[in-house]
Amino acid sequence: MRRRKLPVLAEIAGPVPGESRAWSLRSADLEALAGLRTTLAGRRVVVALAGTTSAAGTRTALVECDLARPRLAADLGLAAAPGLHEYLRWEATAPEILQPLALAGPAARAASAPLVCVAAGRPAPDPARLIELESFRHAVAKLRGAYDLTVLIGPPLGVSSGPPETVAAQADAVLAAASVKGLSGQSGRLLRAQLRDLRTEALGALAVGAE
Repeated sequence: MRRRKLPVLAEIAGPVPGESRAWSLRSADLEALAGLRTTLAGRRVVVALAGTTSAAGTRTALVECDLARPRLAADLGLAAAPGLHEYLRWEATAPEILQPLALAGPAARAASAPLVCVAAGRPAPDPARLIELESFRHAVAKLRGAYDLTVLIGPPLGVSSGPPETVAAQADAVLAAASVKGLSGQSGRLLRAQLRDLRTEALGALAVGAE
């Protein structure tokens, strides 16, 4: 029996290599992501992208959990620190790491509040140990209660420098983000196997960038 492919729920353009300005979702990207709102209905913590839900009026928090290779701040034009790393080391308080990001453009007219972002902070030499702390689970629980949707950007699958299983365990569901090529063939089979190991419901995939 052939194993079912991971359904592609949306396709968006990724950041342009070498582009210095912050990555922004195009109107076509937001339209492609709009269907995810129905898929995410009833879930409070998801590993996914957050822009479309916030633009539609859902109070959303986006948390970068890849403490080894932070990139959210650079992609979105945010302050790199303090972030989750500093919070987990008791070097920053919750209000200090919450960064509001105002969404612009016609697609964001329904937004009632800014997208609240938590960058990873400075790169951590011990990301696995930090994410496995009880304070990380407590932080996610507080965000779950404060926002309609909390989106966790987990460490890449298949790397030893971060615990994606620990991040996924705090979520109600997982969305995989990969290139179109990474969703098919041997790469696609490996991705599906890795998602099964997370033991959290995998809703589907988000295809980012060109093949």
